[in-house]
Amino acid sequence: MKIMSEKKKKNEERAIRGIDKEKKGFEQKILDLARVTRVTKGGKRLRFRAAVAIGDKKGHIGFAIAKGADVTMAINKAVRLAEKNLIEIPIVNNTIPFQIEEKFKSARVLIKPAQEGKGVIAGGVMRSIFELSGVPNVVAKIISRTTNKLTIAYAVMSAIEKLNKYQEIKFKHKKESKK
Repeated sequence: MKIMSEKKKKNEERAIRGIDKEKKGFEQKILDLARVTRVTKGGKRLRFRAAVAIGDKKGHIGFAIAKGADVTMAINKAVRLAEKNLIEIPIVNNTIPFQIEEKFKSARVLIKPAQEGKGVIAGGVMRSIFELSGVPNVVAKIISRTTNKLTIAYAVMSAIEKLNKYQEIKFKHKKESKK
């Protein structure tokens, strides 16, 4: 009897937490999870590194990396940091406004606008980021040889930031030309 009541309480708590996540409206995806050890005088110290992307499927995306003593701590910390680093993706005609190529360390990515109904054509980490952000049609390619998920994710986020900057500049020029 006591065991059943404890299970009910846990289920209720989980349901409450689930509602809280829905209020924020962000979905999260773990892009990379690694065990990291640090050698000290007393021995090895074990920690976990989590790379998490969050998005609301309405044009907002966040990405962060965090370390913690256990997996859940690392993931929660990464989610909090990702919420602070949200970026808006400019979506024009259900795709990105123009083609962009970006390099971050050893990772080079190419992101192109796609025709209506084409869908997300991308691999690995890039697909996860675009699906979470809610871009319905985009073609993306990893040009470099690197398979490092973290550098590819940083390159994609950098490219998205550049899209925003170019859109802002274009918008300012339109305003000035009307005057």
